[in-house]
Amino acid sequence: MTTGLRRFVKPPAGAQAGLPPGLPPAIQDVLAARAAARGRDTAVPDGAERCEMCGEVLSDRHGHVVDLDKRSLACTCRACYLLFTHEGAAGGHYRAVPEHVLHDPGHPLTDADWNELQIPVAMAFFFYNSALEQIVAGYPSPGGATECELDLAAWERLAAAHPLLARLAPDVEAIFVNRTNEGNEVYLIPIDECYALVGELRLRWQGFDGGAEVRASLATFLDGLRRRARVLAGA
Repeated sequence: MTTGLRRFVKPPAGAQAGLPPGLPPAIQDVLAARAAARGRDTAVPDGAERCEMCGEVLSDRHGHVVDLDKRSLACTCRACYLLFTHEGAAGGHYRAVPEHVLHDPGHPLTDADWNELQIPVAMAFFFYNSALEQIVAGYPSPGGATECELDLAAWERLAAAHPLLARLAPDVEAIFVNRTNEGNEVYLIPIDECYALVGELRLRWQGFDGGAEVRASLATFLDGLRRRARVLAGA
């Protein structure tokens, strides 16, 4: 997806992290102090990766921060992640990706609503690209994230009627829609989870429809969303 965030790729084990550009001096000092205290030359366990801010060895489950200038995602330790959770942190160059999953069962997305968007697939995600100043739509495919044209006027009408869509935070969250015979599932999820899913499905894709491995991966992903989803506040 050329106009979206670049899909993050796990760096080689032991990769050295340098201080990102564009950070306020106070945050640069904090990150430099952390890096110096830990020592970047220490051995990294096989298969491990480092925080791209301070160099700390990361666990399998860690946070991500959006670099708005590069349109990319950085893997971060918990301490560095928390530096960017506040509005305007780092002069707006970086934003922490939220960790919650929300849904709004009181305002379901109907088939008529979906038809308004004119999306040619049964699963897609939508996020606000602040560089383009508009909503971007995409979906998983054998080639990665595929962008599709979106009727922006239709999206605005739906966002006015669906609080979950209106809640979407720019660049760091996505509306994920999965259409089924039992109804349309709609979740507000972290943007990094969309690209993690896209990457996994791309690696496992076989044949025309993706094959059994893709279906199994997708089922696991959806089960995780259903377990984690909380009802939107005020819904």
